[in-house]
Amino acid sequence: MRPAGMNKYYTGIFLIMMLIYVFYNKEIYTEKSDYDNFRLSEKALKGERLWLENNCNACHQLYGLGGYLGPDLTNVTSNAGKSSEYLKVMMISGVRSMPKFEFSPLQQDQILQFLKEVDKTGYYPNKKAVVNYSGWVQYQKKVINEK
Repeated sequence: MRPAGMNKYYTGIFLIMMLIYVFYNKEIYTEKSDYDNFRLSEKALKGERLWLENNCNACHQLYGLGGYLGPDLTNVTSNAGKSSEYLKVMMISGVRSMPKFEFSPLQQDQILQFLKEVDKTGYYPNKKAVVNYSGWVQYQKKVINEK
C-alpha cells in the first residue's frame, strides 16, 4: 500500500501531463498558416468526386500519394507539354494500362478544374524544401499570378 500523499502526487503528475498533451496537440493540429485559405471551387469539388468515384488514385498520385501505375498528376496542368485538350483526350481515350473512360465534356472539365486547383497548391516533388533540425519541413510555396 502506498501512503495517501503518494496518490495525490501521482494524480498531480498525471494532470500536468494531460495539460501538456492537450496544449501540444492544440498547437500542432490547429496551425493554419501552411494551408492559407485554400478551398476548392464547386466545379473542382465535382471533379474531385469523379476522381474518387472512378478510383483514379489507384493508379495516379497527388503529392506522391496514391498508386504507382500512372504518373503523379500534382502539377500536370502547369506542364508546358500537357495542354487542357491533351489531358481531356487522355481521360477518355485510354492508353496502355489506362482504361478508357466515358466522361462527358462537362465531367472532363470538372476533373481538369480539380487538377488545375491541385496544381496551384504547391510543387511535387518540392526540391527546394528544407528539413529543420526539429523535424519541421519548410517548403517552397507556389505563387500563382492570376489575371
